[in-house]
Amino acid sequence: MRRRELFKLIGGVTTFWALAASAQQTRVTTIGVLVRGAPGWQQFWQVFREQLRELGYIEGKNVRFEFRSDQGDIRRLPELAAELVRLKVDVIVPWFTPAAIAAKQATREIPIVCAICGDMVGSGLVESLARPGGNVTGSSSLVAELSAKFVELIREMVPSAHRVVVLANAPDPFSKVFVKQIQLAGEATGTAIDPIMIHSAEELDAAFPSMERSRPDAVIVQPSLPTKRAAELALSYRIPAICGWREFVHDGGLMAYFATEADIYRAAAVFVDKILKGAKPAELPVEQPTKFELVINLKTAKALGLTVPPTLLGRADEVIE
Repeated sequence: MRRRELFKLIGGVTTFWALAASAQQTRVTTIGVLVRGAPGWQQFWQVFREQLRELGYIEGKNVRFEFRSDQGDIRRLPELAAELVRLKVDVIVPWFTPAAIAAKQATREIPIVCAICGDMVGSGLVESLARPGGNVTGSSSLVAELSAKFVELIREMVPSAHRVVVLANAPDPFSKVFVKQIQLAGEATGTAIDPIMIHSAEELDAAFPSMERSRPDAVIVQPSLPTKRAAELALSYRIPAICGWREFVHDGGLMAYFATEADIYRAAAVFVDKILKGAKPAELPVEQPTKFELVINLKTAKALGLTVPPTLLGRADEVIE
């Protein structure tokens, strides 16, 4: 082989491997995000992306997002999940249990990382927390387990409380577990629990006037409902209300008790990173929150004619005055 031809051959091979390496380095990962259009998704979206950036995922450089929201209509979730599957995203990150269930029904192959879900075993998302066993893993919010705490806090705030209404989001598959746990807590404390299944915004509005005929001592609101409207109605009808969502109290609700959300959203980004680097969802144990917060709205308590016990105020992480 002539010297000139040899140099041309070497140059061609070098160029080939340089282009191959460049293509490999610039591969863009696609992350599908599916959210329930409820208050709080903005915080998830912000914290999740910030944590991914810290892990080296730069939007427009090596990662892009396909973001889908049901915009308040839970019935849209199955089609939105199917759309992400058709786009062949590398991983799907659902926010809230209904979104996670829709994602799992849409695919058994694409990895799914739950950003915040309720009872992941009870809702069929995973086989067990330690060994998820399928294509789903992530973080549980422990909302069902916290339901007993809701009843306890109500009894502490209103010692005479003996009847509590639960406003449950009927289209949300998690609602059955949510109501069941509260009923068990009611039985343990001698508190009557009356569930009202809400199918639409109109039914939420109608629920409060109907309560005046047999007025409850308090209301527990499922977080996947329109919590802002629920807080406004509870205050308007002068009914103490609690929810597992921070925004609920800022919107006028009396109390909120919940797992620290930012930690859960950061954990979701870490799960995604591990999976993109080769880990299998089936072998990544579901994480459970370890930090919880209690928020009390003193202004609302005053409007309701309630005196917050000092022991309860002392345990509050935030007090709105």
